[in-house]
Amino acid sequence: MEFDYDLFVIGAGSGGVRASRISSGFGAKVAIAEEYRVGGTCVIRGCVPKKLLVYASHFSEDFEDAAAYGWTVGKATHSWKTLIANKDTEIDRLEGIYHNILKNNGVELYEGRATVLDKHTVQVGDQKITTKYILIATGGAPVMPPIPGIEHAISSNEAFHLEDMPKRMIVVGGGYIAVEFAGIFNGLGADVIQLYRGEQILRGFDTDVQNVLAEEIRKKGIDVRTHSNPVSIEKIDSGLLVTLEDGSTLEAEGIMYATGRKPNTDGLGLEEAGIELQQNGAVKVTPASQSTVENIYAVGDVTDRIALTPVAIHEGMAFAETVFDNRPRAVDHSNVPSAVFSQPQVGSVGLTEEQARAEYGDVDIYKSQFRPMKHTLTGASEQAFVKLIVDQKSDVVVGAHIIGSDAAEIIQAVGIALKCGATKAQFDSTVGVHPSLAEEIVTMREKFVSA
Repeated sequence: MEFDYDLFVIGAGSGGVRASRISSGFGAKVAIAEEYRVGGTCVIRGCVPKKLLVYASHFSEDFEDAAAYGWTVGKATHSWKTLIANKDTEIDRLEGIYHNILKNNGVELYEGRATVLDKHTVQVGDQKITTKYILIATGGAPVMPPIPGIEHAISSNEAFHLEDMPKRMIVVGGGYIAVEFAGIFNGLGADVIQLYRGEQILRGFDTDVQNVLAEEIRKKGIDVRTHSNPVSIEKIDSGLLVTLEDGSTLEAEGIMYATGRKPNTDGLGLEEAGIELQQNGAVKVTPASQSTVENIYAVGDVTDRIALTPVAIHEGMAFAETVFDNRPRAVDHSNVPSAVFSQPQVGSVGLTEEQARAEYGDVDIYKSQFRPMKHTLTGASEQAFVKLIVDQKSDVVVGAHIIGSDAAEIIQAVGIALKCGATKAQFDSTVGVHPSLAEEIVTMREKFVSA
């Protein structure tokens, strides 16, 4: 049978664009559909604009710290409108680059919503298009709880386009998006209350990381309240009135929810085409990203494996090599480094202490908590934290966790070491870079716990 394309990709985010570009390079005739903007969550309304806002929010601390180093800094003011306008200009530039990537690699772009009609047919608008393979790369979207008044709340999507920044802000959620936005609003001068219904923020992270970061962000003025959850939101003259489960109320000018995301599979026609979905709507896939329909694959957040941009990119590359270059491979989802752009930053790779004990039994723990050198002059009480988790039997480092300035930059290199199966002895034999936070990774000698 003759098809219009060898591959049709639905979703032009990081995973979809990479898969289409690489597949085209292997000689496939490729098309891609996107209903919003090319670039996906990360480029348009995720990691890239968020990091720009994190940079902006950190200057308030830098101005304060400068005095200890002899600088006289005048009264600083901030323009939210200028920040958002400059952010928008950069996102427009990046979207243009993504358009050029598709064009220069011979990938045809359909601007519209694509749905699957059957295993070899997709529809965009009035057009029906046939294809040998289909790749689902539609990502995920924020989930908002159905409580009274939820229409007055925003998600991270809308946070990037606020006309003005609320001076009193409630952030609901305990994950990395909630933590990061609480830090952004706080650094830009808002009074921030962060509400989380669970025991401690950053669920799924190492317990020490959770506890140390919660303490650090409270020091910076964020009112973190656990076991707290809104049941209703009401618009009042002075802003919003938020009622919590215990009956108490809070007033704010804005409320942002970051309480989870769901895979974008609604209304795509996937189940009708025979594709099996998980209970949360994610596409069920094999380790090689193949769905339950043999010629249809899925990568990225829509599969609910690890919702990180570089993971989606790796999955997209592995798909292209498997299907169009006869080099079958699955992405290894172990030892994937990640960062939380909180203030201070968190970098993690490998297992938490709890996971390591469950998997290996006897583990050695190395921890260090100290005031960073920068703050010996500023007098700030901020603490840095480093933790290594070592399998006692093999001496292999199975987890590394850092809190502090540039933790994200440091954990990338540590991730390579864990991927290579480095031992604690090899860490110890590596000469540190002095003076730096990173050297703590290779200078910890004293076991904190041995069990």
